[in-house]
Amino acid sequence: MSATDRIREHAGQGATTVAARARRRLRADQARQLADLLRHQILTGGFEAGTLPHETTLAADYRASRNTVRQALDLLRAEGLVDRLPGVGTVVVGRKYPHGLDRLMGLAETLREHGTVTNEVRTMGPAPAPHPVARRLQVAPGTDVLYIERLRRLNGLPLSLDLTYIPLDLGTALLGADLENTDVFRLLETITGQGLGHAEITLEAVNADTHSAAVLEAPRGAAVLMLERLTHLADGRPVDLEFIRFRGDRITMSGLLHRSL
Repeated sequence: MSATDRIREHAGQGATTVAARARRRLRADQARQLADLLRHQILTGGFEAGTLPHETTLAADYRASRNTVRQALDLLRAEGLVDRLPGVGTVVVGRKYPHGLDRLMGLAETLREHGTVTNEVRTMGPAPAPHPVARRLQVAPGTDVLYIERLRRLNGLPLSLDLTYIPLDLGTALLGADLENTDVFRLLETITGQGLGHAEITLEAVNADTHSAAVLEAPRGAAVLMLERLTHLADGRPVDLEFIRFRGDRITMSGLLHRSL
């Protein structure tokens, strides 16, 4: 075989390999797309009986191959949303709770339709404000602020770890308050005699550090949703800086956005 023929043969084998990889990648992409659609159905109660249709039915409904359906279900099983029971089929075993981002509400107010939110106050007391905290709360650096660390549970399950900084002139009144059963938002409105006005928020995914993972009973390094929120009173004064780490497998964030240019 000439050198030219060997090159052509090798190129043909390579093309076959590339095509096979493309088919595998395409099937994986389709499985991920199907998993996204099924996840939405699961989280919004689309499968009322708690059991997903048979793989054949899903394949027909979504115009996918049986292999693609199986891969999609494997992805959802790895997330802890579904499981396969012998003689029953694929059933919903996990759920997430909705947290709206378009209204300024405390966690208990947000999730009141889904159960009871309780707070385990792990740390509470005055502490010197780090410079970034002081700047955002508009107090002098090093000034004492009230620092609160709370583990928040929904129906007994760990949901979030909240780290909160509050100016001490307001925070002192919280020292004897019922923080285990009352949102800080409610207490701040009572103390100040005025409502909350607005909040600046940032939402990102971070890896759980050793402490956060232990408190939230999550695997170390697991992804958690971290919500940073600076809340202001109606008169514009910043009064509550929070860093909230949510278990990503138990919460979904949603909001209503309007386009304006």
